[in-house]
Amino acid sequence: MKSVLLASTLALAFLSLPVAAAPSAPPVAAAPGPADWRTPDPNDVLVIDTNKGRILVELVPEAAPQFAARARQLAHEQFYDGQTFFRVIEDFMDQTGDPQNNGMGGSTQPDVPAEFTFRRGADTPFVPGYVQSAAEVGFIKSLPVVSQSMMLAPMTRDGKVQAWPLYCAGVAGAARSGEPNSANSQFFLMRAKYPKLEKQYTAFGRVIAGQDVVLAIKTGEPVADPQDRMERVRLLADLPPGDRPNVRVIDPAGPWFKAELARVRAQEGAAFSACDVKIPSEVK
Repeated sequence: MKSVLLASTLALAFLSLPVAAAPSAPPVAAAPGPADWRTPDPNDVLVIDTNKGRILVELVPEAAPQFAARARQLAHEQFYDGQTFFRVIEDFMDQTGDPQNNGMGGSTQPDVPAEFTFRRGADTPFVPGYVQSAAEVGFIKSLPVVSQSMMLAPMTRDGKVQAWPLYCAGVAGAARSGEPNSANSQFFLMRAKYPKLEKQYTAFGRVIAGQDVVLAIKTGEPVADPQDRMERVRLLADLPPGDRPNVRVIDPAGPWFKAELARVRAQEGAAFSACDVKIPSEVK
């Protein structure tokens, strides 16, 4: 009987303890101010008009100068106009840029060497975000990047360290065959993050507007007819002034983005990835 009374007393005591409140999500950062925005170089913005809507891709030549230059050249030449999204895989990517529309074609230009990684120097516009396993994770414009610590730079021959982009949703990559130096004209836009591509494929930019269009492209491997297509691809700088939208993107060096990065890291905890942080844009 004594043991029963003791158990009852303990149960009552336990029930009377205050219940801990569930942890609240970190507060959303205040609206971005004028200092939080940047205007991308119009020579580094591909305007891809598809039958499903418009996609804007910001080229990041700091990570892949040769393929960024190739994309500019082919846009100038109107090479991409009318080409289809012939291979589109859910939760992976949309592939296009082949005049044969089957993955076997390319431009008449020579192939572009692999740019899977790049050298980060003191002059690289890398905005550090956080340290992860002794590496620095940050952003170059809209592109998330992992870099060796710059503390290693004095020990390298060129005074730089190794860096590579993360394959997050929206990242633009150069397609290739099994040969690493075989990129030419084909490219793909990521529908979701896919880390297995990192240091295996050249990442040359990222979607800054129109990710909803990327996700709306018809899927298939290959895509059944009728395939969605790029109706027109131009550089923002090449559009007539009356047709040229005004574009601005959140600056990763600004206070709003730093606060948002901290908020998302706190919210996601151990599962956090730089891919979880959205970079807002405005297109008017």
